[in-house]
Amino acid sequence: MSVIPDSTRSDEGTVVPAAAQTLRILSYLAGRPAPVAASAIARELSLPRSTVYHLLRTLAAHGFVLHLREEQRWGLGTSAFELAGGYARQQPLARLGRPLVAGVSDRLGESAHLAVMSGRDVLYIVEERAPRRPALVTDVGVRLPAHLTATGRAMLAALPREQVRAQYPDASAFPDRTGRGPRRPSELRDLLREVRFRGYATEDGEVAEGLRSVGAVVRDAAGWPVAAVAVTWAGDGDREAELAAVVRDAAAALEARLLR
Repeated sequence: MSVIPDSTRSDEGTVVPAAAQTLRILSYLAGRPAPVAASAIARELSLPRSTVYHLLRTLAAHGFVLHLREEQRWGLGTSAFELAGGYARQQPLARLGRPLVAGVSDRLGESAHLAVMSGRDVLYIVEERAPRRPALVTDVGVRLPAHLTATGRAMLAALPREQVRAQYPDASAFPDRTGRGPRRPSELRDLLREVRFRGYATEDGEVAEGLRSVGAVVRDAAGWPVAAVAVTWAGDGDREAELAAVVRDAAAALEARLLR
């Protein structure tokens, strides 16, 4: 088994601790629009290739990066999402998003929520229930499969396509709730293509029979999807455009607050 040194020398001769190298690699990957080759990481960060490969393999073993073998490229993994979700749960997103979600619910008379990604699930961090509306399975702390929910689809559509492909490699990655929704990677790709075209995500009975949702992504300063706002209602599709416009406005408002 290979051992990663506690420190190494950069091309400029400066001694850099391994922990600092690891953080630099993760920050570099987070700022890229798509997975990159290890050689590019080594070149851009002025690190020895052997050190980069050692660190990438260790990060991959813990889920912080993904290795796309066919393309020989590396991208962020689901454990990096867990860190982002942990940050979100420790107040900032929930605190900033709660009044906006409440405003959506009050304006539309429907239940609204804010969720973050956690692996292949969404985790609900804000839930605003409208009075005299149908009971929902969503609540603060509840997890649901991202590919079935409007919030999850909104965030997945904002991820690099390679990242989605790595997270959903085959049919085993698609749990089912009501018999509806994508069941294989090609179906998810088609669905996310529609989300990107429309500018918002929908779901119709995939989470609970008789309930529909629309959701919009919230991005950080680097353009990374950190959350999604959604509203859920019972009935036909006549209100979809109206609800989607309000949800998109709320997501844009939350993005603006995150950038302050």
